[in-house]
Amino acid sequence: MKTPESNNIAVHAAKKNREMFAIKKSYSIENGYPSRRRSLVDDARFESLVVRQTKQSVLEEARQRCNDCRDADAPCDYCYSLTTQIGSDGEEVEDCSRSIDDEHETNEDEQQTVFSDESDDDDEQQTTLDDDDSGLTEEEVFLANAAAENKDAENAVQRASLVLRIRESGGSLSRILKTVENLKGTVVQLESRPSKTPGCQLDILVTLDMARTALLQLLRSLRQSGALAGVTLLSENKVDAKEAWFPRHARDLDNCNHLMTKYEPELDMNHPGFADKAYRERRKKIAEIAFSYKYGDPIPHIEYNEDEISTWTSVFRTVVDLLPKHACAEYNRVFQLLQDEGIFREGAIPQLKDMSDFLQRHTGFTLRPAAGLLTARDFLASLAFRVFQSTQYVRHPTSPFHTPEPDCIHELIGHMPLLADPSFAQFSQEIGLASLGASDAEIEKLSTVYWFTVEFGLCKEKGVVKAYGAGLLSAYGELLHAVSDKPEHRPFEPASTALQPYQDQEYQPIYYVAESFEDAKQKFRKWVSTMSRPYEVRFNPHTQRVEVLDSVEGLEGLLSQLHLEMMHLTNAVNKIKAGF
Repeated sequence: MKTPESNNIAVHAAKKNREMFAIKKSYSIENGYPSRRRSLVDDARFESLVVRQTKQSVLEEARQRCNDCRDADAPCDYCYSLTTQIGSDGEEVEDCSRSIDDEHETNEDEQQTVFSDESDDDDEQQTTLDDDDSGLTEEEVFLANAAAENKDAENAVQRASLVLRIRESGGSLSRILKTVENLKGTVVQLESRPSKTPGCQLDILVTLDMARTALLQLLRSLRQSGALAGVTLLSENKVDAKEAWFPRHARDLDNCNHLMTKYEPELDMNHPGFADKAYRERRKKIAEIAFSYKYGDPIPHIEYNEDEISTWTSVFRTVVDLLPKHACAEYNRVFQLLQDEGIFREGAIPQLKDMSDFLQRHTGFTLRPAAGLLTARDFLASLAFRVFQSTQYVRHPTSPFHTPEPDCIHELIGHMPLLADPSFAQFSQEIGLASLGASDAEIEKLSTVYWFTVEFGLCKEKGVVKAYGAGLLSAYGELLHAVSDKPEHRPFEPASTALQPYQDQEYQPIYYVAESFEDAKQKFRKWVSTMSRPYEVRFNPHTQRVEVLDSVEGLEGLLSQLHLEMMHLTNAVNKIKAGF
């Protein structure tokens, strides 16, 4: 029986584990991150690498914890499940298990199986465990660490749902159930269906109640079996250890400010400001202002100096000359509005507050100061709330027409005009909503789509290719290259775009051309529907919250609201028809 005390212990362990998985705030060249033009795509890949390395370090810490408390004569169950097996004399013995990758390359008859009808002894089950933890999912890592906290947490009953892909039905299922019985588990639910996976006969959904250590042992034993093509842990219903965390309200963005600092003036000698002490101090001061910003605070005002204003003016003049011919109509329309309101003009860098107020009036987007380029997950999550995290520093004056990092000129001239266009604003928000709860691999794909659309996207306008990507609209050299006949122009298809290698040191050799924003949105929505997230999310503009649509009860209120909207639309159509 699981006691309230053991449940509190598990919750405490979950919080501790989540902290252990916090992404490092500094991914610099000192950490092996080369200095190149900064992009969400490379950042997402590097972020995934750091997460995997962090998982491994957590597992190593768990092993060490067990080693420290191990009794040589009677090692605990958890030591068997997470540490290298040790003989009674204290020396390592050869690991007789095989890795998951080896299973696919070795004949099933030669592989070792953990489902034995000849023995019900738990200790014999343990001796077949795989020692490679790199294949564990993040959920299983959290489960392992929760179990390692103490004896109560270790033996606490855990409910979990597994999907098992069985190669040949035969007696595999009976052996699996026998293993569950040997590990003193209880089957709560069991369902099967013909598998759509090549080489598999059945997909089995089984929900179990088991002690945490036994569940870990079962997972690793199942993955050892040549009879199974795959094992997936779907959920942990009674441990508050691993639910996909993402911001649910705009105030939660206070926790989404992790920086990617692979190209900073104080870190990389190739940065134009590396040897400029005054510039470095200026950047540091502006960054500190952004770090101290919290939800609900007024956007800080920056007093720009003469060098910064001169750099803005040089870029602004060039953009004004080129954009009428090469930018899309939506961009040019809003750019003119910004000029009419005096926000865009020579001799004055727009303040984020003025720009944020302008965007909020037109599309509901607002701005939030950022100290630099955020991690891909944090940046995309902000878009879900129609919040764009913008830098406030200016590129170095010796390099006015190119910046390898997003400065305020890139943000203001490149991004802001289209964020005031309703169709483009909705597309940006949908990318953000798709990122909430997405896997690391999916974040990489979303970042790539963002790179080839919002940053370097092209669209057709009366048969002529125009630019809408911020990286093009704020960098005239690549803008002229992109609309010329030098690069390859491909139709925008999210599935293929998400896999396209990108160029972050020179101009892009390939650009993707959308028929229109509406066409891009429709294709994007269809692609997002194939992602692995088992629920949908929506942004409620009234409460400024993201709602998870994962239950019938949660959908009832939304359906009622939609019925009301449909009634108003129907009445409006009928009244218009009556007028004719």
